[in-house]
Amino acid sequence: MRRRFDRRFFTRFIIVAGILAGFSACTEKRISDPSASKESTSIEVFKWRLVTTWPKNLPGMGMAPENLARIVGKMSNGRLQIKVYGAGELVPALEVFEAVSRGTAEMGHGAAYYWKGKVPAAQFFAAVPFGLTAQEMNGWLLYGGGMELWQELYEPFGLIPIVSGNTGVQMAGWFNREINSLADLQGMKMRIPGLGGEVFQRAGGTAVNMPGGEIFTSLQTGVIDATEWVGPYNDLAFGLHQVAKYYYYPGWQEPGTALEALVNKKAFDSLPEDLQEILLVACHKINNDLLAEYTALNNEALRELVERHNVQLRRLPDDVLQELRTISDAVVAEIAGDDPMAQKIYQSFRVYKEKVSSYAEISERAYLNARYQTEH
Repeated sequence: MRRRFDRRFFTRFIIVAGILAGFSACTEKRISDPSASKESTSIEVFKWRLVTTWPKNLPGMGMAPENLARIVGKMSNGRLQIKVYGAGELVPALEVFEAVSRGTAEMGHGAAYYWKGKVPAAQFFAAVPFGLTAQEMNGWLLYGGGMELWQELYEPFGLIPIVSGNTGVQMAGWFNREINSLADLQGMKMRIPGLGGEVFQRAGGTAVNMPGGEIFTSLQTGVIDATEWVGPYNDLAFGLHQVAKYYYYPGWQEPGTALEALVNKKAFDSLPEDLQEILLVACHKINNDLLAEYTALNNEALRELVERHNVQLRRLPDDVLQELRTISDAVVAEIAGDDPMAQKIYQSFRVYKEKVSSYAEISERAYLNARYQTEH
């Protein structure tokens, strides 16, 4: 019995040892063979540059592209790395569109009304005076055909637009004198971009388009008499209360300003499908997060401006708003002009606005009226 047991044990030992030796040899071959190791572990890494119209690290809008880059890096496990350049670091703020179109940078972040000189119809995808709120804008873009029209508009420039942020309803702006009638706007120089700037111009003022980083000094030195920027959260960060006395609302010119991520189409097409999807998902996350950030922090900043810095908060007179509304309707219709693409965008926007406004009457507006009535 003893010998039989030993023989069996020895036989099993030889078999197991042989199997382990085989595994060891295979493992050793994979590790020691450089070509095999490289083939099995090689991962393609994409390194992109993102240029933005915003000052570096500006709260809200300026941090949005930084957060986008961070999210994409984590979701892709480092396979898509995006380096963010603030306004003026790689290209001037208002040259982001051209830079991404040329391929100087693979990506950009800004607002479509900055490109009105090159693509006038792009302004519909940023802010339309007396137009859509943030939620309504998201509805048009994502479920009302707006996104498809935006992509079609940018296609000749080799660009893919992706909605990537919204500021919500902005403020009407900072003024160095009171506004009691439309006559008070005559001859006033105001930093105000996009369609709002065209309306202001026709109301008798002079519209000036400049990037955010130039506003404080321009208002301080008298280059401009007034400015709109965003809202209390960003305006406080810029210190605009130090160079203007009156802070007016409501933001008739920008009721829900959409921000965009611009992507060079060739660069996008070079990405694997999973990285393309990661980029799209990350942009939509930023779109949601940024609106939530402004909603939460604007009210706190406004309280500080009024209570701590004694800012004079004023509402624009109803007759001024009505006259601005009349001018706005004409300006928006004229932007479409005879261009078929612009006409298609305008008609889509107009029809959607009419439909969504009807529902807003019995939903958001009715609810807000009820809430304020019961609270006061």
